[in-house]
Amino acid sequence: MKNKFLKILSIFALVFAITSCSNKDNASNENISNANMSNPSSNSKEKLSIDELNVTYVTSPLNVPSIIEKNKEIFAKHLPNVKINYKEITSGADQTAALASGDVDLLYGLGGSSAILAKANGQDLKVLNMYSKAPKAFSLFAKDDSIKNPSDLKGKKIGGPAGTNLHQELLAYLEKENLTEKDVEFSNMSIPDAAAALDSGNLDVALLGGPAAYKAKEAGLYEITNGEDLIDAIICVASSEKFAKEHPDVIKAINDAQKEIAEFMEKNKDQTKEIVKKELDLDDKAYDYMYPMYDFSTKITEEDKKGFERTKKFMLDNKMIEKDFDINLLFK
Repeated sequence: MKNKFLKILSIFALVFAITSCSNKDNASNENISNANMSNPSSNSKEKLSIDELNVTYVTSPLNVPSIIEKNKEIFAKHLPNVKINYKEITSGADQTAALASGDVDLLYGLGGSSAILAKANGQDLKVLNMYSKAPKAFSLFAKDDSIKNPSDLKGKKIGGPAGTNLHQELLAYLEKENLTEKDVEFSNMSIPDAAAALDSGNLDVALLGGPAAYKAKEAGLYEITNGEDLIDAIICVASSEKFAKEHPDVIKAINDAQKEIAEFMEKNKDQTKEIVKKELDLDDKAYDYMYPMYDFSTKITEEDKKGFERTKKFMLDNKMIEKDFDINLLFK
């Protein structure tokens, strides 16, 4: 009888233990579930409002943020499950045309003068952030060192990318002696093509920036002038107002990506240097000479807006645009 009673007690104890463990497991699982609901896993990516992003990719003259972004796939990180398509379009006019046609969504490195030209012509364009400022990094080069003044450029064959800081620099330099583009033979071409044409003798003057300008200087070519006191050399990040309104999630992701790019450049200066050197085929001397000329701050300041205003006035005065507009419309 006693043994039977002990067996019954053992059974009750076993049942109680199993029930207790089951309750603990259920409570534990419920806690885990609640924790997962309040703290979603970083691996669960919310779907964004686009499937693809078409972005301009230009490395010249020294577009460090673009090079770092692509190398480290930072846009892809902030835009999960979105295919990033890079479009190599160097001309500012071609970039804004691509934005207008829908071939490009993000202009990552657009000259301020190109942004103003597009806006003045009624294009839907919105400046999202700054990209860089570097007036000293843009120069006019020649083999003929007798060119001392703007008047010496009369009738010269000059080449470079139209609608860019370099183009604006040329016009600003000519204006110092009341000359215009009509007084020279200007041809629209990329920076590398301009450098090659100057070397072959097909151009008298080349508009060069970044590595091409450094290499020209090292080769002993004559620097007529750089952009200091001639241009603000504003480069910006832009899209269309329509795209920005329809895809605020994408714009936020792009802003976050720009912050990460800037942080990477600041915290990993040696690695940044190596990545850019490899991409642009530079040595230490070239990189160390050029990089300090650039301000890669992304925040739009009041001084930046004044720079856009000065550029707009210059373009109006030189008949590059016909209609005036409130410069703040670029940022709204």
